[in-house]
Amino acid sequence: MLIIGIAGGTGCGKTTVVNQIINEFPNEEVGVISQDSYYNDLSHLTYEERSQINFDHPRAIDFDLLVSHLKSLKEGLPIHQPVYSFVKHNRTEDTILSHPRKVMIVEGILIMTQPEIRELFDIKIFVHADSDERLIRRLKRDINERGRDLEEVLNRYQHTLKPMHDQFIEPTKEFADIIIPNNKYNTVAVDIVRTIINDKIG
Repeated sequence: MLIIGIAGGTGCGKTTVVNQIINEFPNEEVGVISQDSYYNDLSHLTYEERSQINFDHPRAIDFDLLVSHLKSLKEGLPIHQPVYSFVKHNRTEDTILSHPRKVMIVEGILIMTQPEIRELFDIKIFVHADSDERLIRRLKRDINERGRDLEEVLNRYQHTLKPMHDQFIEPTKEFADIIIPNNKYNTVAVDIVRTIINDKIG
């Protein structure tokens, strides 16, 4: 099994890169795990308390569970991936049964902050995008898909997202094997990744 880590700031275009890679291979050969599924279970807190949490800090992620799931997949065992609700700021009671694949892609803003997870990645990719571009994408997504209002998104970006990006995410660029500048479709970089994957999985 080949495990690929794809990191980068919020709104940098990770999903686009993930989809480009997925589209190069048959469905049964590639699986995706999102860091967003592994936010801590906060059922013991009220909604108001949950909404005050800094979800862009590494402490917000259950990395122990993510590591154990990746190790299980490497051993050929299926996992029950958590399902997270951005509206409720909490995990749901549902899980998704995920089976091992030839290629597992792990994507998320904080996945390369943890040495134990970095060691599990065969290829580490960092998707880079201009901060203005990332803010615009984040605004559109949070308002259209997550029911946030403009002031809430801007306030969160200014006081949480940007400081956390500068402190935790941007420094992980140094761990990347490949840095993809996200200008819509960076076909050269994706071609390189595809070639490496084909070489590794034969």
